[in-house]
Amino acid sequence: MIVQYQGKKDGKSTTLTIRINGGNLSKTSSNYELFLYVGDNGANQVPLFTTEIHQSLSNCLREIYLFRKHNHITFDATSEKIVGDLNPYDQVLYDFLKPSVLTA
Repeated sequence: MIVQYQGKKDGKSTTLTIRINGGNLSKTSSNYELFLYVGDNGANQVPLFTTEIHQSLSNCLREIYLFRKHNHITFDATSEKIVGDLNPYDQVLYDFLKPSVLTA
């Protein structure tokens, strides 16, 4: 699942992309890993942050929250755009947890 937002990094407007890599990343259980990219789609996207692999999506989102808060990155929640294939469970879980990520 890929979620894009308009936002600001270092005071400059940009596109911020969260890619949720979920599923069986290990052989024993379902896990999640999130990637945060900055820049427009395509070749201009630059990887900004990668979370550790966690057994819950909420722990990955907490890492993104702390990273963006520490680095003064803001998301515009009204600009959310979901791209690509969706896993319905991941989308419901993300929608439930995103208010805690987008605040501050």
